[in-house]
Amino acid sequence: MQLSEVEETLNRIKTHKGVSGIVIVNHEGVPIRSTLEQKYTLQYSALISQLTQKAKSMIRDLDPQNDLTFLRLRSRKHEIMVAPDKDYILIVIQDPNADIMIQQQNHND
Repeated sequence: MQLSEVEETLNRIKTHKGVSGIVIVNHEGVPIRSTLEQKYTLQYSALISQLTQKAKSMIRDLDPQNDLTFLRLRSRKHEIMVAPDKDYILIVIQDPNADIMIQQQNHND
């Protein structure tokens, strides 16, 4: 994938409702690109990389012919979507309540 394609993809993801950050890390957990502050970039990079490796290992233990393709975590405040690839891991953080807040604003108008 060309650098311009990566930029286009990141810009497209950023325009989705509720997206608060994007981090791309290598498989060692080293951040390559991020839209977050450095402190959060390092935190998400380290923790999500570890979780992704554990999830991959678990999937392979259950079925050696299978592999992790996508991981989604949701809490009250955040939804974290993880797309592991051969060389990199894409992490997208969003507010799961963004649609609800927009609907409430439209209703109040």
